[in-house]
Amino acid sequence: MNNNVFFLVPIIVGMISGIFLIYSIDDDAESLKITSKALIQNGSPILGNPDAPITILEWGDYQCTYCYKFHQNSLNIIFEDYIQTGKVKLVFKDFPLNGDDSVLGAQATHCANDQNKFWEFHNELYDNWKGERTGWITRESLSEFAKNIELDVEQFDNCIEDLTYLDKVSTNHEFGKEIGIDATPSFLVFNDEKMIKIRGNQPLEVFLKTFGEFQS
Repeated sequence: MNNNVFFLVPIIVGMISGIFLIYSIDDDAESLKITSKALIQNGSPILGNPDAPITILEWGDYQCTYCYKFHQNSLNIIFEDYIQTGKVKLVFKDFPLNGDDSVLGAQATHCANDQNKFWEFHNELYDNWKGERTGWITRESLSEFAKNIELDVEQFDNCIEDLTYLDKVSTNHEFGKEIGIDATPSFLVFNDEKMIKIRGNQPLEVFLKTFGEFQS
């Protein structure tokens, strides 16, 4: 088989409803824009040890219900047991499916990153989540969130006003679509040899099973 083609193997996880896809990663993957470097480019700062052997790349939308549920539930355990212990690192990428407010929220996280507070603002958005397409993400609410995490609000507001990161958010969204991301949250879990795709907010057991695949 041509080395430029990834092998997709569906795995049904016991009694768990989650389905993941395993891709083998080869040296020619650059042409498919799916190398580790290409995947994390333009993403968030790395959460965890940059040298952790496993990377989780989350594609999310700040209005997405299931992204919120993942953030409030499974991520807490993954953070404590895997990220803080140096086994896994996390990168977030924008996939704003829910319209202009989601795009605005995504831009705001990158503006916060200018002040080295990406993850603090990311968490602030999910901690103040109020549903999909309900109007809770506004210029005014984002400024309040910026105050809550002690950003320089004037610098933050100017960054949003200037649409500084609109192209970055749009580029991430388009790149995700090019490599088959079609729902939020979606996750690519990978090392230098293989990658596993998880679609949707699957039970925690699916993520734990996925991590185990890299140790087998």
